Amino acid sequence: MTKPADLLQGTLDLLILKILALEPLHAWAISQRLKLVSREVLQVSDGSLYPALHKLEQEGWVTAQWKPTENKRRAKYYALTRPGRRRLREETANWGRLSDAVTHVLGLKEA
Repeated sequence: MTKPADLLQGTLDLLILKILALEPLHAWAISQRLKLVSREVLQVSDGSLYPALHKLEQEGWVTAQWKPTENKRRAKYYALTRPGRRRLREETANWGRLSDAVTHVLGLKEA
């Protein structure tokens, strides 16, 4: 993903919440799902993903639980909480407004 950092962080939070709304996943699976669903346009580094997950957990929007993976390795699985679902709805609405505004500006006729 590209900068600016402020937009990136808020957008990454929204994308993680949306991915976790589908099912609980561990960090690597979140990263892979985001990459797959975005047709490899959105790729998030561990250096961005783990701090975002930690923040979402601190905010109470996700919970984390250690469980074995499909490969029998232990991984921290993240799941959306009820406040996380509420935050997802709010941020989805905010993103829609922002996206509409940017689309409107980019659609201006050039002189």
